[in-house]
Amino acid sequence: METRAGDPGAFAHFDLTRVDSPAFVVDAARLRDNLRVLADVRDQAGIKLLSALKAFSMWSVAPIIGEYLDGVCTSGLWEARLASEHYDGEIATYCAAYKPEDLDEICRLSDHVIFNSPAQIERASLILEAARLRGESFDIGLRINPLNPEGEVPRYDPSAPGSRLGFPIDQLTEDHLAMVDGIHFHNLCEQDLEPLKRTWDKLFDYLEPFFGQIKWLNFGGGHHITRADYQREELIEFLKDVKDDTGAEIYLEPGEAVALDAGILVGTVLDTHWNGMPVAITDVSATCHMPDVIEAPYRPAMLGEEDAGVGEPVRLGGPSCLAGDVIGDYRLPVPCQPGARFAFLDQAHYSMVKTTTFNGVPLPSIWLWDSETDQLELIRRFSYEDFRNRLS
Repeated sequence: METRAGDPGAFAHFDLTRVDSPAFVVDAARLRDNLRVLADVRDQAGIKLLSALKAFSMWSVAPIIGEYLDGVCTSGLWEARLASEHYDGEIATYCAAYKPEDLDEICRLSDHVIFNSPAQIERASLILEAARLRGESFDIGLRINPLNPEGEVPRYDPSAPGSRLGFPIDQLTEDHLAMVDGIHFHNLCEQDLEPLKRTWDKLFDYLEPFFGQIKWLNFGGGHHITRADYQREELIEFLKDVKDDTGAEIYLEPGEAVALDAGILVGTVLDTHWNGMPVAITDVSATCHMPDVIEAPYRPAMLGEEDAGVGEPVRLGGPSCLAGDVIGDYRLPVPCQPGARFAFLDQAHYSMVKTTTFNGVPLPSIWLWDSETDQLELIRRFSYEDFRNRLS
């Protein structure tokens, strides 16, 4: 999988030795730039726009996000709690399957409770009815599967054959629609407008009989709206047309687009040797700190590599015992020797929320930098106790 991000922006001038290692550094100024773009699309199209916590849940910047967007979308009880404690605006919660014991609180916290199948809505009907009798106010939604594969990697494609995500659109009936207020679908991953339009074209004929009945349509995430080459003007017109055709409130739930190119992961070379090629061990682990490098897989961009000349590539890997803990082959912009600092670009989203302490590898600290003021703040540094306390 090839990333279409990796703009260094102001990080091209950031002194990597200002933070410890490994460390995530998020640029508040770049974050605001992304949010302004999203808010402009929202305002021009007349829709609502939520930030996906599954991709970027650095709640210390929640006040910044709240200045621009309409709320957040969450993936279960714990994210819904985080949203209610720190974020402004609406909360839309979707989970592939809810535990019955979680639903009471999810209904209390959420404005939209979105289910993966009509059968689960039926099983939860007594819980939902009791919540409403207590005075809870929430809409019920159904995630549908468009059956329109658009993903580059099948494991990241919600429309892949046999997908567990969403109710197949060709099974949707009038009775199912009578159970819900809105319809949700999520079919994209780091993509632009054309895959969205193809998905909507596939859904249109199925949903058209219910236009006017559907209160809202949630188009999910995966929209790379803040990428420089995204067709934003065309998106705005498309969303206006959908709103006019359906009479529904339209929601988008970008995650990556909120924090696109807004963060780096700083690392240090710990050791080097030769095994048919130069090899370097770093304190950044693909397994623990950037699991999408292995899961997707993809090659994250490195800060300054484009200026590193034509020297021999170095294979970078993490300190864990996993043989596959390999980040990739890079031409480093600094001499590859112990103590050398480097940074991977576009690491604010997903990397930060997916980190683990496998093998006892320390978690990266988290820093907030404002490239407009040069203010740098340590948000969180993790300790041995953080590792110990998640175990028993």
